[in-house]
Amino acid sequence: MTTAPLSLEHIIRPSSLKDKKAPVLFMLHGYGSNEEDLFSFAEELPEELCIISVRAPYVLEPYGHAWYAINFDAEKGKWSDDEQAKESREKIKRFIKEACETYHLNADNVTLLGFSQGTILSYAVALSYPKEIKNVIALSGYINEGILIDGSDNLDHSNLNIYASHGQVDQVIPLEWAQKAPILLDKLNIKHVFEEFPIGHGVSPQNFYSLQKWLLDKI
Repeated sequence: MTTAPLSLEHIIRPSSLKDKKAPVLFMLHGYGSNEEDLFSFAEELPEELCIISVRAPYVLEPYGHAWYAINFDAEKGKWSDDEQAKESREKIKRFIKEACETYHLNADNVTLLGFSQGTILSYAVALSYPKEIKNVIALSGYINEGILIDGSDNLDHSNLNIYASHGQVDQVIPLEWAQKAPILLDKLNIKHVFEEFPIGHGVSPQNFYSLQKWLLDKI
């Protein structure tokens, strides 16, 4: 399918459904990557899903893209630009609405699949706007409460389903950060699965099979 000129660059695999609005899965890549990265998963995901892989808005030199800057400072150490992250949260929210309208998709059946920084943004969008997201697949990331909208903990999250996974020897995002997610999700009464795998910062075949099986039950 030819992509429309929407607010974020993207690539798309159309749904096999022809007679009704299709469920949609949006892919959000990690820091320094692009929309081609996670799109390799598309051929192994349900045919009825429309899959849209999105390019993050901030350009990294000499190549790649990011949802927000990660800076390395001698005094502060490694720190994230939360203001840019909040801007990307809103850009993603707007893009989801645009894409559902433009491609005639089912806005009541939206899944976000993120990896690393894309997971952080997936959590931010879903926890801030839970009525607009049905499922989240959160790979190798964590919840940054600093980029959620004010009062997000008072919203109704009963519509959400979350699958989260993390590598036990992840050298980029510590496992301990990811392990805090189930605690917060329990507090918000969000249905979730959290799994750990004996890998680093990536997705193993076992991990992919598990998320694939989970997704089949949710769409």
